[in-house]
Amino acid sequence: MKKELTKNPRAKGLIFDIDGTICDTMPVHYIAWRQTAAEQGIEFTPELFVEVTGIPALQTSQYLKVKFSVDFDEIEFTRIKEERYEQNMHKAKPIDPVIKIIRENKGKLPMACGTGGSQYLAWKTLEISGVKDCFEHVVAAEDVINHKPFPDTFLRAAELMGVQPSECEVFEDGQLGLQAAESAGMMFVDVTLFYEVTIGKEL
Repeated sequence: MKKELTKNPRAKGLIFDIDGTICDTMPVHYIAWRQTAAEQGIEFTPELFVEVTGIPALQTSQYLKVKFSVDFDEIEFTRIKEERYEQNMHKAKPIDPVIKIIRENKGKLPMACGTGGSQYLAWKTLEISGVKDCFEHVVAAEDVINHKPFPDTFLRAAELMGVQPSECEVFEDGQLGLQAAESAGMMFVDVTLFYEVTIGKEL
């Protein structure tokens, strides 16, 4: 039995990643990447997925293009992947331990999201997870220049909440996001310790 996820009592503001933190969208993302990459002759493995978790989709497409020396239109590649993801994102399940923290602190502490995904898909995922009404602020891929592991996403979220970075706690599932939280001088917790990670498994 996994221990219960709790917030740090010193936290005055809470920041949540979305994919793999609030909602277990990672299997859906993985399959969309794998299918799209296969069309270019690229084997998209679970290990590769872990490597790029937290990186915005367009940058991931650019990375794949260079890593595998394959010539394709990265903008179109990204569009196809995101379209495949959106068609199946309804299959993703909310991550209960994190949802519990969000509901318990709604109206008590300022809360924001910091994601490497787009604003559009971020809000749609929050809606699927039933917590869209708990957040006023989402900092997404289009809102910062330097993405995770740089601290910019979380620092911007803290600014929007009006909370000092040192008084914010970040809930994350990706190594790049955890590095970003540490770089921002924030408290942080790896939520994968509190639920069964399903990356690489079929839906």
